Formats: sequence, C-alpha cells, structure tokens
Amino acid sequence: MRKSIFFIISLLFSFLALAQKQPLNYFLPEGEYDKKIPTPEQFLGWQIGEWHVSHDQVVAYMRELDRLSDRLSIEIHGRSYEQRPLMVLFITHPDNHLRLREIKEEHAKLREPSLSTGLNTSTMPIVIYQGYSIHGNEASGTNAAMLMAYYYAAFQSAEMEQTLRNTVVLFDPSFNPDGMHRFSTWANQHKNKNLTSDNASREYNEVWPGGRTNHYYFDLNRDWLVSQMPESQGRVRLFQEWRPNILTDHHEMGTNSTFFFQPGVPSRVNPITPKKNQELTAKIGAFHAKALDKIGSLYYTQENFDDFYYGKGSTYPDAQGGIGILFEQASSRGHLQRSNNGLLSFDFTIRNQVKTSFSTLQAAQELRTELLNYQRDFYKNAADESKEDKRKFILFGDSRDKTKTYEFIKMLQRNKIKIYENGDNLSADKITFEKGNSFVIPFNQTQYKLLRGIFDKQTTFSDSLFYDISAWTLPLAFDIPYSAYEGKNVTLGKEVLEVEKAKGQIVGKPSTYAYLMEWHDYLSPSALNILLNENLLVKVATQPFKATTNGSYRDFAYGTILISIQQQTRSAEAIQGILETIAQKTGISFYPMETGLTTEGIDAGSPNFQTIRAPKVAILVGEGVAMHDAGEAWHLLDQRYDMVVTNLEADDVAKTNLNNYTFIYMPDGNFGSISDAGKIKLKEWISAGNTLFAAGNGALTWLKDNNLGNIKFKTKKPILHKKGRKPYGNLENDLGAVVMGGAIFDTDVDVSHPICYGYTDNHLAVFQADTSIIEIPKNVYAMPLQFTERPLIAGYVHPTVLEPMSSAAALAIYGVGGGRVIATNINPNFRAFWYGTNKIFA
Repeated sequence: MRKSIFFIISLLFSFLALAQKQPLNYFLPEGEYDKKIPTPEQFLGWQIGEWHVSHDQVVAYMRELDRLSDRLSIEIHGRSYEQRPLMVLFITHPDNHLRLREIKEEHAKLREPSLSTGLNTSTMPIVIYQGYSIHGNEASGTNAAMLMAYYYAAFQSAEMEQTLRNTVVLFDPSFNPDGMHRFSTWANQHKNKNLTSDNASREYNEVWPGGRTNHYYFDLNRDWLVSQMPESQGRVRLFQEWRPNILTDHHEMGTNSTFFFQPGVPSRVNPITPKKNQELTAKIGAFHAKALDKIGSLYYTQENFDDFYYGKGSTYPDAQGGIGILFEQASSRGHLQRSNNGLLSFDFTIRNQVKTSFSTLQAAQELRTELLNYQRDFYKNAADESKEDKRKFILFGDSRDKTKTYEFIKMLQRNKIKIYENGDNLSADKITFEKGNSFVIPFNQTQYKLLRGIFDKQTTFSDSLFYDISAWTLPLAFDIPYSAYEGKNVTLGKEVLEVEKAKGQIVGKPSTYAYLMEWHDYLSPSALNILLNENLLVKVATQPFKATTNGSYRDFAYGTILISIQQQTRSAEAIQGILETIAQKTGISFYPMETGLTTEGIDAGSPNFQTIRAPKVAILVGEGVAMHDAGEAWHLLDQRYDMVVTNLEADDVAKTNLNNYTFIYMPDGNFGSISDAGKIKLKEWISAGNTLFAAGNGALTWLKDNNLGNIKFKTKKPILHKKGRKPYGNLENDLGAVVMGGAIFDTDVDVSHPICYGYTDNHLAVFQADTSIIEIPKNVYAMPLQFTERPLIAGYVHPTVLEPMSSAAALAIYGVGGGRVIATNINPNFRAFWYGTNKIFA
C-alpha cells in the first residue's frame, strides 16, 4: 500500500511538473546574457512551451531583437498568401555585418573553379541556414527558434564572439507563417489549464485541413526546387545568393516516435549526390548524437527517411555543394500527450530542437574548413563531370505556348541555371528548335549537378522504397519540347538574364465581324474566363479550319475561340478594348476575321462552333478529402485563371443547392460523409447536364460503389506470393515496394476531344501516384488519354502495377443522364508545377 501511495504521489508530481513552466536553463546553456535583450518570457509574459507562439508574436520578437542587438539584421523577402511577412534574420558578428556583401561575394567564389583555387578557406566564415517548422503544425521548431534567436542576440562569452566571427547564419524562424498561425490558434484555444494527456482530446485533433500546409494547402517542403509558392521563392533566392554549407530543416513526426536526424537510408540517396556528402552528414550527426545523449533523449538515424527528391529542404542543398539535414521530433501536437515512450510534453519537444540547433552550430565550427573545402571541391568535380558527359546542351522551347516557356525559364533562373537564346535552327529527337523561339542550356556550368536533377530520367533504382516521389523531370512536367543535344554545332545567343512575358495583341486591323483566339497558350482559360465574365457570346470550334486573317491564311486547330461582333450586346469598340486588355494581361493574341467564310473547314456560322456557358465551379473539401489535391485545384483556378471558386464541404452536399454550379471537382479522398440524400442529389445534378471531375482512387471508388458512372478497375497481380515462405522481417519492405510515390508516364492524346483541345502533340507526360488502373470504357470515343503500350518514362513502379497500365485508360468519361463524370487517376494539378496537364483540368 505504501508503495502504491508513493507511486501515486510521484505521478501527481510528474503531472504538476509537466504543467508548470520550465526555467530558461532547461533549454539554453547557463552563462552571462546581455540584460538589455529581453528573454522570450519577458517579452511574451509566459515561458516558451507554456503556450504556442503565434506568427505575429514571432515577428514582433524578432523585430525587437533586431532593434536591440547589433548581431542581427532582418530581411523581409516577401509575403505569404495571407499577407504575413516572410522573414529571415542574418546573424553574425557586428564586424561581419559591416562587410556582409563582401563575405557573400567571397563565399560565391567557392562555386567557381576558376576563382576558388586561391581562396584561404581557413579564414572564411561558414554559412549555415537554420529553418524551422515548414509544416505549420510541427510547432516545436518555431518555438525553439524563439529561444535560439535570444541566445544568438544575448549570450556573452569569448567562444560566442569567435563563433559569430566564423559564421553567418541565415535564420528563418517560421518557414510557413500561414500554417503555423493556423495551428497555434488551434492548440491554444483548446488548451486546458490542467493539461490533459488524453490523445482523444480535441486539442490534439485538428479539424481539416489542419496547420501543416500554407493557405492553398500546399506542402511547402516539396516546393524548394520548383518554387511555385511565394514562401518558397523568397527563400530559394536567399539560398542561391548564399549557397549555405549546412541547411537544417526542423520537423515533427508521429507522437509515438522519438527523434530522427540524417543521414537517412543509405540506399535511398539520389545517385547524383556525392558520397562525401553523406560522410559529412554522418560526421555532423555525431554532434547531434552527443547533444541528445547528454540530456538522455532517444533518437535514431539511417532509417525511414531518404535523400532522393531534390525538392525537399533537406535534399535541395545536396545537389549544390551543401549538406542538408532533416530533424524529425516526435510531436506533442499540443501541450502534453501520452506516447509509447511515456508522456510527451511540448517543452520537451522544443528542447530537442534547441539542442540540435546548438549541435549544428558546434559542428559548423569544428568542421568549418572541411565543409568549405567540400563545397569548393564539389563544384570542381562537377565541372570535370560535365566535360565527360556526352550531352553538351539542352535545347528547349515552345513557340505555341510562350507562357509555359516563360514560367519554365523563371523556375530555372530561380535555381541559377544559365540559359541562352538559340542562335540557329536545330533539329534533335525529331523536334525542330527555331532561332528566336527556343533556348539553350549548356551542361558545362556550375549548376551541372542540379541541372541533372532537373532533366535526368531515371528508371532503375538500387532501392524500391521512396519517402516521396521517384521522378520529377521538369520539362516533362511543363510539357516543354526539349532534347539533350550531344552535338557541338550550337550557336549560343545572348544569355537570358531577364525573360519577358509574351506580349499579346490584335494581329492586324480591328474587325467589325469576329475575332479568333487560339487555345494553345497556358493562359487561354484565363482569357476565356475574362471574356465570359464580360458577358460576351463566345463559341468554340469543334473542328479545325483555315481562315484569312490580316491578309494571310492561318490554320486554326480544335478549340479555337470565336468572338463574333454583331451578336453581342457590346459595341465593336468596346469589344476591341476588352480584347486589348486581355492581350496585355495574358500575352494571348487575337486574329480579326473580315468574313465568316473560311478557306478550309468549318465556317464561322457552322453548328460545329458551339456556344460556351460560363462555368460555376465548386471543389469538394473537408474531412476525408485529400487536402493537397483540393488545394492544387483551388490555387490553379483562383491564382492563375482568376476564377470564382466555391470550396464546398462534402458533408454539406445534401443541403446545398447544387444548381448554383455547373462543374464540381471531387479530389482524391474518403467521401463517406456524403449522406444518401447527398448521393441522390449529386446524381440528379449530373444527370441535369453538369460535369463532375473526379481524380484519385478514393474518389473513383466512391463513384463506382454509388453507381455514378460505369467505372471499372483493372485487376492486378497479388502483391505477395501465396506460395513459399519469406522472412517476416522483409514484410514492411515488400509491402512498401508496391507503393507508388509518384512516377511519370506517357499517354496518347486524342487532340480532337474537347478535354484535350490546345494540345498538338499526341504524346503527353502525366504524373500518377495511384496504383489503381481504370479499364478502357465501353464508349470507345470517351477516352481522351490512354497510357501507351510501354508507358513508364521516369520513376519507380512495381511490375505488378506497371503491367496493367499498358494501354489502359489514363482518363475516361462516363455519361450519367444528360451530364458526365470525368474519371482519372492522374493528378493534373500536381504541386502546381505540372503545367502540362493543367489545361486538361481547365
């Protein structure tokens, strides 16, 4: 009995201790701190770990440190979609601040073999980039950043002075302001005064979409390389200006885990990454282990996580002479939770992030010269490798779609890829690259390694498990014609330092009869949307034709838009003004018609010109819906096409007047929340002549089970062999090998189908991360996209998945009454960089 009472008393004291604030020395080393610098507790009124800091509090504290300390300076490099400042602190010795530009320029010489030979790296400061909580609900990182910023500003010692002289720290306390603010609000508003560790508590279970993502539900940690989001574009610019020697990326993982730091699984490292990179990662890891050993924290390394996809923060530096390091801390997802490793408190998770921030700083000091030399050698070796590469140039360009080409070039330039105008007409891989409409990228440049990471197509791998996607060849994603060119007869034009957006115009004299607009350009849907919003009568050509415009013949393809003059309620002058505005905004040109009589094909009054009605769009969202898929569609329509979009809760379908919409997008997910009444209403709505677009196995299975479209899936071979025996220890890897993180496939395009209007090539690279395969529909005219016989272009796919993909349906359409269901397992809007298939969705 006495033992039981003692145990209960001890347990009570444990709970009380966890509910109380921790002293500052729980997190930071003891010593002398500058008294004019307020601690986080003095500034906030409570200790870090008691509550979750909100983003405005982070910004306010960093501004206060900047005001009071000459070790810090702040740069605002942009704004999030919710207009929060995107902030980085430059932290170094006050003397270094006076020559920061000089330090940056000297550091930049490490990447230029012709300039780096004479550098004395023993006297150069090392550059580290410390970034926190790119997933907004992984909050221990940002809260740890508050403490680290105080330490950098206030700690006083001779060793600290020397560390600051030897180091420039790019310090980002919150990679994801919108998600972080969303989560801090949730955690704080559901916190008990008397902390509960019950995992079922509302505090630990965010409602959809949670705080992981940014405003449009994007995972910002997958956006470094492609940098489509404003949060990414600013930090990639900073990265490229400084090329840090170490970049740390502080995350969280499941509550029942412990703590992870890289290196990851050795067999899952991108083959472009040098072995020395992983050796140095392990060396730095020894410092993390020592720091965590000292406080008794459990941890692991070389398991689960990998260094393959260059779009992640911890891998992006690996192709650019730096060392990227991922930290994953078990998450309390609030303030206190039960876990398999005991009670997990918020302050404990913060302390681990602080300790590994310190160990990173210590490793940078002790390995400073070695890391600087590694970066110099990295670029020397890359230059040598580029000379041995048979490919000498990349040729690319799309004269029909200048918007995509523009966006592709801007993405490359954000990554400091050198691009030149093509000074001659060249042919390669049966593609003609015209002078004035195409570009050249030499392989012999400092970003050779990253260049390979952008353009290579890999189909063989040493491991069959991937933490993220296994392929991302970016010209395929943008659907940009390109070729790796081995010849030397390339005339380089001017280097492309600034690329201008295409300039549209009315080509020739204004018309009093009609105008034509081609559907080739990426922004064609945006132009059409403006026309419809202006209440103009707009028609689309369902057959190709040739017409006279501006005194010459021109071929017009499927999907050409017709804007007649006399049938409108607006004057010819007003319509001309609208078209000029659209041309200026989108870069799309309009071709005047003097007569409706064409030289070939359909005439302007043909019934094969069909009237387009303005779409009214809803996206199904809410619990169970794949938030990334929903957000990608929302972002595309809202940001790029300027369309009005309704985000409709799936469980509100039954009580919503669906007649307000003509198009509903059903992303991947679980739609069990749609009631029987909702199912009936949805079927009636489709039958009335409307369109449901469904993408992903979850959505398609729900439609199949509820008889909304005659969707059928192809059967696959069993994942595991029924006969024989295998070691139990292999089970996880065997099951993981059939998971498709994402690969690139070739499809055959029916360019005559309305959903494929604007495409001129009958091959289109698509992205799919879903192992379900749709059977060819009974209606042989209703399969606009079909996988080719041998569809794999790049990435890993298990044979049991790849075999049934051969010649299967990539996208199929099913009639439901007077309407239709469009069904696909490809992701047409993947991560906002799969420009090539956005138009299918549009």
